[in-house]
Amino acid sequence: MRMDKLLSTIGYGSRKEVKQLLKTGAVLADGVVIKDGKTHVDPDQQEVTVHGEPVEYREFIYLMMNKPPGVLSATEDLSQPTVIDLLTPQDAVREPFPVGRLDKDTEGLLVITNDGQLSHQLLSPKKHVPKTYYAVISGRVTEDDIEAFKKGVTLDDEYVTKPGRLIILKSGETSEIELTITEGKFHQVKRMFEAVGKKVTYLKRLTMGDLKLDENLEPGEYRDLTEEEVEVLRNSSPADFLK
Repeated sequence: MRMDKLLSTIGYGSRKEVKQLLKTGAVLADGVVIKDGKTHVDPDQQEVTVHGEPVEYREFIYLMMNKPPGVLSATEDLSQPTVIDLLTPQDAVREPFPVGRLDKDTEGLLVITNDGQLSHQLLSPKKHVPKTYYAVISGRVTEDDIEAFKKGVTLDDEYVTKPGRLIILKSGETSEIELTITEGKFHQVKRMFEAVGKKVTYLKRLTMGDLKLDENLEPGEYRDLTEEEVEVLRNSSPADFLK
């Protein structure tokens, strides 16, 4: 990897800024001063330092965000804030992207990474990776709704959803539920409840695969996934009710 690309990727500035940094003689590889940004280095095999501090390079980053409402699950938008806008420059420069989408007004667990292979694995319809949501519903959710969701409901475009597991936490004029689904159709949870004559008034994703939202994260906050959590994601199994 070129030295200028390495340093810009991990947050030492633009290519132009990195070029100026290199001119100062502050960058070393295995103790040798590197002033030419075109010089190739192997960060896994060589020790690169800037002002005497070792540089840590990671090819991929894996982030867990508690997505706040009012923010788009997108990498960029000309008029509205996105989840990438919430990242530090050091993380944003790695060009990560959200894995799947959460609606603008939906909160909760969002995985952000630059690992395309893991993203594909989690989003592939063949993998049946489950996602669990907590929702507040306008209307009384009943056992009939549980049975309907278990079979799959017909959406407004005539699409029949795959089975979902609905758990009633509170039933009344306003109900509270948890719903686990294995698809990610546009506005799916909201449209599933509309199919049974009810309306979602609040929605939060709690899990994706076997990864659970860190409840210590306030809306808009995020953190790196641990190595164990990344492995949990990689090994996420199909939902029990599909087995």
